Order: sequence, then structure tokens, then C-alpha cells
Amino acid sequence: MTQPPAILDRKNSPAQVGMRSGKDLINATRAFTDEGRLRSWLHVISTAVFCLSALSIAAFAPLWPIQLIGSLLAALLMVRLFITYHDYMHGAILRQSIGAKIFFFLYSGLVLVPASSWRKTHNFHHAHVGEISLKSVGAFPLVTLAMWHETSWLQRLRYRIIRHPLTLLLGYVTIFAFSICLLPFFREPKKHLDSLFALFAHGALIALLGWAGGFQAVFFAILLPMFLSGALGAYLFFAQHSYPDMQVLSESDWSFSEAALASSSYLQMSKIMHWFTGNIGYHHVHHLNVKIPFYRLPEAMAAIPELQSPGTTTLGVRDIWGCFQACLWDEENKRMVSYRDARRFKRFVSPSYGLKPLQPTPSEE
Repeated sequence: MTQPPAILDRKNSPAQVGMRSGKDLINATRAFTDEGRLRSWLHVISTAVFCLSALSIAAFAPLWPIQLIGSLLAALLMVRLFITYHDYMHGAILRQSIGAKIFFFLYSGLVLVPASSWRKTHNFHHAHVGEISLKSVGAFPLVTLAMWHETSWLQRLRYRIIRHPLTLLLGYVTIFAFSICLLPFFREPKKHLDSLFALFAHGALIALLGWAGGFQAVFFAILLPMFLSGALGAYLFFAQHSYPDMQVLSESDWSFSEAALASSSYLQMSKIMHWFTGNIGYHHVHHLNVKIPFYRLPEAMAAIPELQSPGTTTLGVRDIWGCFQACLWDEENKRMVSYRDARRFKRFVSPSYGLKPLQPTPSEE
């Protein structure tokens, strides 16, 4: 696997040293959008075979410790298999392949990622990355300190629930079953019949495995790996757009290419974790050009200097805590802040002069 060069100092970012940006930078990435069709199929088929093998061990191994090992391995492989689906939906791999269309339709139903809902919300996310909004269409909401002080308690509660660690930990239910399947179907049943199919297919799979192997088989082969992969997948997505180094562009400065680099992270991981997560950690590269196959993202980052100074995070405990503390955008000081910071400071809005610098609340003086 191609590895990127050492991450450059963000002070030497492309915008500051006159390197390529905008359309010129996007054009530079197009050399990496060519896929090897055989290579793509090898990635998809090998991952599917490995995953099914791990799930078989998880379901039917004679000893529960072996089942547990199979379940843990299956969870990681499910994340990788999901990235192949994610790339297929972007048109990065296996474009116009009838075989891939059939395979990923069946896959999406079994793991609660119906195509209609996923495509609509995820494409919206890519078109609006790094934008300030209370909405949570395809992404976690993000508001400024000023907005936070103006929102109602109910809006704040909803915001905190959506971004809460428990919501991500329970992503199997809260994100995949509820937000991606149930809600779209309830809102627009005719447009999201595949959401209903996904729920029935997933339920049927649980019932069938329960009949064949009992609850223990269901737990180790479906519930546990779906829970773990859902939690990991939800956190990866969260950390890629909510991290301490994140920058949020003003409405006047926002552009697709600038927002892709400013508001998407590079998640530093070991080679093996990059493999299991399908290189999704190279997220700033992916957002700049979604047509780059996941297996070429490291190659693109290594070849293009402008992509080598991203905001970074890791899967370390300290960095995970830091990402969950990056809750609100302080537009005055150009940094992500926590809810505690929001309580410590109060923003005053002047009708004549607009937003003033943060002021301590009376209790802090």
C-alpha cells in the first residue's frame, strides 16, 4: 500500500504558499480516478469472502471464544466492505457493472444502507461539507457559538443528542436502522421502498440464522459485528468532520475544493487499520474528488503536495476525546470549541456593529 510522505506543517498550506487550489487542484487529482476493473473486483470479492468466512466462524464455531474472534474480525471486514459499497455509489469503482449493481443491492439490504436514502443524504453531505447548519442531512449538524446562544433549549438538546458519543456507539440502531432506513421510509414511502426492503431483509436474516444456529449464532454473527462496525463507522465519519484542527469557512469564502481540505481530516492509522477501513482516513482527498478509488487515495496524497498538509486526528484515546470536545465553531477565533467553552463565554450581538469578541459572563468575572 502506498504511504503518503510526512504530513507537512499546516502553516505551509497551499493557500498560504500560492500552490494550486480550486479547479486546478481538482484537475490534478483526475489522474488518479482511473480504476483497474480487475483490481476493483479483486478488492470487493476478496473482502466479501473474508467477511463471510469470519461470519461463518462467528456463527458456527464450537467454542464461544473462537466465535468472538470471528465476530471481531468480521466487524472490521464489514467496515472495509462498506467502503467498497460507498465507492461504488460514488461511481469510483465498478461503474456500469451489472454484476456490481446486483451484488451491492443485496448487500445494502442486508446491512441497512438502502441505496436511495444513502445516495440522497450522502450526496447532500458532499455538496455542503463544512457548512454551518442545524440540519443533519447526511452529516452531523454544526453551529456557531452565536447560533448556539440563540437556539432554543429543544434545538440544543437535539443537537447534543445527535452528536453524543452514545448516539455513535449505538449507530447500528440510531444511524443505520433509524436514520437511514426508518425515517426516510416514513417521510417518503414511495421513494424509499428499498428502506423497507432493507429492514425486512435484515430481520429475515436474523430470523433465519436464529432458526439455524440459535441466539448465540445471531449474537456473534449479526448483532455484535453490526454493533461494532456501526460504532466504528459512525465514529470515523464523525471524526472526519468534527476534530480540533477543523476549519469552517465563512459563507463568502466557501467553495467546494477549499471546504474539502479545510473541513475534512486525515485520520492517521496503522497500515492494517487503513486496510480495514478502506483508506477512508484519507478523507480530505476523497472529498476533493469522490471519483478516486479508495485504493488510490494514498497514491494521490503522496503525489500532490497540496494534499499533504491536512488537519489530522488519530484513533488514540486523547484524540477521540478531542474530537468529541470539538462541538461548536467559534467564528471570532476560528477554532472549534466545547460546550463548556460556550457556557464560559457569552457573545453579544450589536445591531450596528454585528458580532463582538467573546465576553466573559458575569459569573466568570
